[in-house]
Amino acid sequence: MMIFDDWRSWTLSKNDALLIAGPCSAENPDQLSTVAEHLQKLGVSIMRAGVWKPRTRPNSFEGKGIEALKWLQELKQRIPIKVATEVASPQHAEAAIKYGMDVLWIGARTTVNPFLVQEIANTLKGIDVPILVKNPINPELALWQGAIERIYNTGNKKVAAIHRGFSSYQKSKFRNTPSWQIALELKSTFPSLPLICDPSHIAGNRHMIFEISQKALDLGYDGLMIETHPNPDEALSDADQQVSLQGLSDTLDQLRFAQRHSSDALFISQLEQLREKIDQIDQELVEILSMRKQLIEKIGDYKKENNVTVFQLERWNEILNSRTDWGQSKNLSAKFIQEIYRAIHDESIRIQTEIMRKETEKK
Repeated sequence: MMIFDDWRSWTLSKNDALLIAGPCSAENPDQLSTVAEHLQKLGVSIMRAGVWKPRTRPNSFEGKGIEALKWLQELKQRIPIKVATEVASPQHAEAAIKYGMDVLWIGARTTVNPFLVQEIANTLKGIDVPILVKNPINPELALWQGAIERIYNTGNKKVAAIHRGFSSYQKSKFRNTPSWQIALELKSTFPSLPLICDPSHIAGNRHMIFEISQKALDLGYDGLMIETHPNPDEALSDADQQVSLQGLSDTLDQLRFAQRHSSDALFISQLEQLREKIDQIDQELVEILSMRKQLIEKIGDYKKENNVTVFQLERWNEILNSRTDWGQSKNLSAKFIQEIYRAIHDESIRIQTEIMRKETEKK
């Protein structure tokens, strides 16, 4: 099992959550100083600042590069705050280390490229620097896992994941669809891996930052990365999703940081009783699914004997519509019921197709 260092060990923070904030891009020394001074007052653990900006289209502001690294290096000498920046190539990584960046992150556009991630990992091998890995642009858990494993396999246990949402062609109120279940599955795979939410990129606008941040904390995320700017509307990149410094203060003041565990004996006792009931119900569910599978196999045999196709559209529509109605009558969402029955139907099709295939092979 991969064991990652606790984020508190490399931030030296006493906060309830790992807080990272700062501008999308490092634009000038004055901007960086203003932000850093405000973050220090708020007790934010790490200041983020993009130096190289991998923009979707050319002729947009693409960062100040080495010049910005020099600004950040000088800033750290005046203001005691840790600084994080994005690296998208081995050359970026070398420069960031040269100028004393405390934390590095690998962006979504880089995570999709295993070759590039490996090159960055090799460059940073043996260097004591925390590395944060953003999810890939597309909802592919294996790519995200793979990037994290490549960093970890160089001997670096100071690794964390950043959930910034996924690109989608479907209409959504989000800039990037959260798909929370993917991030939670990653956490299930790597229980000790710190998981950070980037509400700025998920939202795409500053008005949803609090809502997304609170949901992430309620789900047990370890921290947040929020973009903030002294004058968001004048920002040179991603202006809409950056909050003002006062907006950041207000957001952090309003957030509720829930405990992961409780030592209250009554709470623990009542929770265990409820969990035992859930365990009993889940066992019954599995038994029922097993009984349903046996009936599906009999139907498959019957269809085979009578040379009838596996997929029956009318029957499937009847099942989907009736079960959705049944679920809604019990205050279960239509989406939830439909997802369950689509999974059940897919398994039924697989079982009956296997029965048909075996008969064909015998012939």
